[in-house]
Amino acid sequence: MVTHHLKEAFDRLNLTHMAAVYDHHAEEASKDSISYLEFLDKLLWAEIDAKRERTTTTNLKLAKFPYIKAIDSFDFDFQPSANQRKVNELKTLAFVERSENVVFLGPPGVGKTHLAVGLAVCAIKSGYTAYFLSAHELISMIQENIVSGRIHRKLKTLNKPNILIIDEVGYAAMDDEVAHYFFQIVSNRYEKGSIILTSNKSYGSWGDVFGNNVVATAILDRLLHHSTTINIKGDSYRISGKQ
Repeated sequence: MVTHHLKEAFDRLNLTHMAAVYDHHAEEASKDSISYLEFLDKLLWAEIDAKRERTTTTNLKLAKFPYIKAIDSFDFDFQPSANQRKVNELKTLAFVERSENVVFLGPPGVGKTHLAVGLAVCAIKSGYTAYFLSAHELISMIQENIVSGRIHRKLKTLNKPNILIIDEVGYAAMDDEVAHYFFQIVSNRYEKGSIILTSNKSYGSWGDVFGNNVVATAILDRLLHHSTTINIKGDSYRISGKQ
């Protein structure tokens, strides 16, 4: 009778995992003669861990990563210029807590996106949220929403995740209008949310990317004020056959 009553309570409170593991933990508690408090502790943490896992799975899907990779799988021996000490500091996620930015610079194929995704995956597993899009996707998104009149609403959605990843800045030039809204995205997130950005262009070339040195300077001013830059100067993984 008590077991039935408990399971009904689990159902009403939406404690789905607790309901699933109750019998197992009750049997173990009886066998090991653990206290009521220990039994309750086991049940509650089983539910908490299950919910955390479900949240992580959902947030990994919502992040729209092109792939899932961990920092630990990055080959720092092949890319020593990636500065493993700095990357390990970033893995503490203090930069997310402080709403700071991270910029990975370097030629194609050196692992910039791997490191960006790896940091964001680490953050999601620690309870943060992230969203990934390439610069090309961002340009298309801005253009489409300007035409539809929903641009300001769209910019607000890009403020929501703890980390916004903008990948491959520099592969496509931006016109004045797109560059203006790119600046708005960076400005809106300034000291409020982290940006992880990858680029194949040195900062000195960003005037060409944004078609305007004044806008490029304004973007860099906000992006780099609280940031870590890691410049990777190695060879391409893809060309070397390591990926």
